[in-house]
Amino acid sequence: MVALAAPPCPTASPADPRTVEATDRILQEITTVGCRLETMDLKISDQSMASNSIRADITGFRETVTDLDHRLTTVEAQVAALLDQDAELRLLRAKFIDLEDRSRRDNVQFFGIPDHKEGSDITTFLKNLIHELTGLDFSPPFEFQRVHRIGPMHKVASGRPHPIIAYFLHHNQARQVISIARSRGPYSLEGHEIRVAADFSKIPNEKRKAFLAL
Repeated sequence: MVALAAPPCPTASPADPRTVEATDRILQEITTVGCRLETMDLKISDQSMASNSIRADITGFRETVTDLDHRLTTVEAQVAALLDQDAELRLLRAKFIDLEDRSRRDNVQFFGIPDHKEGSDITTFLKNLIHELTGLDFSPPFEFQRVHRIGPMHKVASGRPHPIIAYFLHHNQARQVISIARSRGPYSLEGHEIRVAADFSKIPNEKRKAFLAL
């Protein structure tokens, strides 16, 4: 029987320096690329987190804008309601002033009469004064529902006299007294000029004073 000879073992040949150098460069490039990929992955991760944060902020902004829009709508509705209420209040105020002036339409005010000049009977005193102011005898004789001084009275007269206000029983007589007294001009009593005027509420009276000043 013929014995088989073992194949010869390959002998290691010396490595080519150029091959080793190329291999090293390839390995270095691979390592560099891996580092770059890791860096890029970190950057992508950071950008993803930043993007998620921006999305969350945008969502929050949208919710805030929606809430502000709802509040603005509510405020606008409240402002519109206030404007309606203001218009209603102005109308009610005008009606109130008109009603107050209507309730005073039979009143006549007398300015400049020295305090306490009327004595104990202010009604008789005023009737006589009106006769002197107008020079007329009224028919039927005029009557008052009420006559009094305006403001607190002191025992001793001092400063500007307090006006006397008379509430006439008949409106036409009140208007007639004012008209005639004005047409006859100033009337003096003990050095005091007596003036006669209608009785108005505060706001119309202030407007009349401003108009007269012009």
